[in-house]
Amino acid sequence: MFSQRVKEEEKRLTPKYTCVVSLTEYHRRIDALNSEDLRSLCKRLQITTKEEVNSKHGTSIKTELEPETFKPNLREPSDLLEADQIEKLAKNLPPRTIGYPWTLAFGTSKHGMSIKTLYRAMQGQDTPVLMVIKDSDGQVFGALASEPFKISDGFYGTGETFLFTFNPEFEVYRWTGDNMFFIKGDMDSLAFGGGSGEFGLWLDGDLYHGRSHSCKTFGNPMLSKKEDFYVQDIEIWAFE
Repeated sequence: MFSQRVKEEEKRLTPKYTCVVSLTEYHRRIDALNSEDLRSLCKRLQITTKEEVNSKHGTSIKTELEPETFKPNLREPSDLLEADQIEKLAKNLPPRTIGYPWTLAFGTSKHGMSIKTLYRAMQGQDTPVLMVIKDSDGQVFGALASEPFKISDGFYGTGETFLFTFNPEFEVYRWTGDNMFFIKGDMDSLAFGGGSGEFGLWLDGDLYHGRSHSCKTFGNPMLSKKEDFYVQDIEIWAFE
């Protein structure tokens, strides 16, 4: 009985029509299937090509057919980022953050200017975090950290970490591979990038004074207008 069922199953799965041809004949038949044949086949199968749609509805339909730009969901509005800036940042975030809402884990307007409070807010977080800084010149820049900020004896993090600025245009500066000086934190400062004695981005323990300089880790120029800057506001977003 079992063998009979196996035979019936093999018979069901065996194609009704089989045609074995040489490799040369196979390519000859493929070449013979010209564009007219393809159009005829598409018509029979009711397939509409993108070119046909555009010819009927104009070139504007192209935009509608392209995948929509991913628009993240913020659990609360950002005081520092405009909608277009959020979209630009979202396109550059690590793949593991995609699809998760942005949650404001820390904000100086809400939690105050204290690095101790910042570290406390990071406890319990297990996602990359996005730090957005607005300085007294109105410039917006910051960093994506591969893991939440913490007090450390040395540098930590991975190559997911990057620096960014909107001054004057949006730019992202990713890991160059020259060193692994991604993130370093203590009770007196928080720093990103390094090499030749300079940090790519540095904040003091009061989260009031900062500094930006070119660094080997990210190959970035100065992120702010001036090397030394004063912080107006900071937001740190988690993805959960």
